[in-house]
Amino acid sequence: MKVALFSSQKYEHAFFSKAISKFNGIEIAYFENSLKRETVFLASGYDAVCVFVNDDLNACVLGDLAELGIKFVALRCAGYNNVDIESAHALGIQVVRVPSYSPEAVAEHCMALILTLARKTHKAYNRVREENFDLNGLLGFNIHNKTVGLIGCGKIGQSLVSILNGFGAHTLVYDPNIGEGSYTQVSLDMLLEQSDIISLHCPLTEATHHLIDEAAFGKMKSGVMLINTSRGALIDTQSCITALKSRKIGYLGLDVYEQESELFFKDRSEEIIQDDTFVRLSGFPNVLITGHQGFFTQEALTEIAMTTVKNLYALKNKTHTPNIV
Repeated sequence: MKVALFSSQKYEHAFFSKAISKFNGIEIAYFENSLKRETVFLASGYDAVCVFVNDDLNACVLGDLAELGIKFVALRCAGYNNVDIESAHALGIQVVRVPSYSPEAVAEHCMALILTLARKTHKAYNRVREENFDLNGLLGFNIHNKTVGLIGCGKIGQSLVSILNGFGAHTLVYDPNIGEGSYTQVSLDMLLEQSDIISLHCPLTEATHHLIDEAAFGKMKSGVMLINTSRGALIDTQSCITALKSRKIGYLGLDVYEQESELFFKDRSEEIIQDDTFVRLSGFPNVLITGHQGFFTQEALTEIAMTTVKNLYALKNKTHTPNIV
């Protein structure tokens, strides 16, 4: 099986090379280009494409892939909101994903954002490098005894619950699909109203698109901390900016952004950023943004590469894999 891997990053090569060395008959070619209508031609001569979170597999792209003879799409991520699954099935293209790849990695990154914002360690770091040891402006708050609300509590959410319990936080959860645990299940409205910190851990679907909008912000406590390590479009960015300006949001930590596909995973340091919304968002002193690195640990990348290659091997040999979408 010949596989075209799109949105390739140099750091991935070693992990995938190690993974394919354990399976016979799989060859991977790496393309830095993201997969979209303009780059579909690069998949010519391949049997499968391997894609990431910001590749666009809409109906037109999938149709073009089918014409090129592509039979398989392997997502090297958990979410599949960027793939028109219905069109893929209609075209006879099988889609597989990596449903779990070290949920602790994302949960720990989420906690890092919370702690950094709460204790302003990013600002302290810059001050000390300039030999400024003044503590004024760096006053933080304890996580202990704070109420933290998780919207969505799958494997990542469950990992974060364990961490929060260790800090002595009171954890609220809104997720209709889970049972009882070491948290308190509440309605979405109650979570929004009672939480000091809110963290998003749900997939992006039609139902969750802009789940955090003007109405949701209106129900939150003044000065709330909002964290998103899931998908950017869960938050209505314009409403978020309005909430920051009014100080409804006291702290914002983002590892994802609604329009990140045009920004993230590239060095833009010498460019003039054309996304005025992102520039405005990143200019707030109480906003901390990382470039979709929640998954970026050795353990997670090892699991992503191995599961992706196992998925491809199963498709190649027409054997069962539980990871078909």
